[in-house]
Amino acid sequence: MIIIESKLKGVKLIEPKSFGDHRGFFMESYNEQVFKELGIIEHFIQDNHSLSKEAGVLRGMHYQLSPKGQTKLIRAATGAIYDVVVDMRKGSPTYGEWEGYILSEHNKRQLLVPKGFAHGFCTITGNVNVLYKVDEYYSPEHDRGIAWNDEDLGINWPVTNPILSPKDENHPQLKDAENNFVWEDQ
Repeated sequence: MIIIESKLKGVKLIEPKSFGDHRGFFMESYNEQVFKELGIIEHFIQDNHSLSKEAGVLRGMHYQLSPKGQTKLIRAATGAIYDVVVDMRKGSPTYGEWEGYILSEHNKRQLLVPKGFAHGFCTITGNVNVLYKVDEYYSPEHDRGIAWNDEDLGINWPVTNPILSPKDENHPQLKDAENNFVWEDQ
């Protein structure tokens, strides 16, 4: 596996080794021992799966407050997404900054999103299956979000009129969001 570090400390783009032939391919998308050797020590306890039928579906920007924050390991098993993370750690040198990545069935890339980041994605193709691991169980009382179109963030999404859930239409801007994440330089 190849690890590509982000400008947002803690965020990692992961390229698994893939072995292909005329039948298709094989890859290990997760191996706890290999991840630990690469410095990824989170213990994942739950797998989640979402299907988005159309291009232009935007899910996000989601996070869970501490102490129930979630580290996520995300990949697109079918189709392609534009995956975005926003640093919400107060005091971080990159607080309020974002980065976006294309994750697809073709590039097989995965994104590690640590606690302290809001996360969301927009489907670039239809029929997108997104799989992700988390290291904490979902906690409705800690569930929060920030506006996908927060002008202060200026996220460059691949759509202007996304397909949103009612919940995702009404998140506050980062400056008004409930946020108890604090930067800890490691």
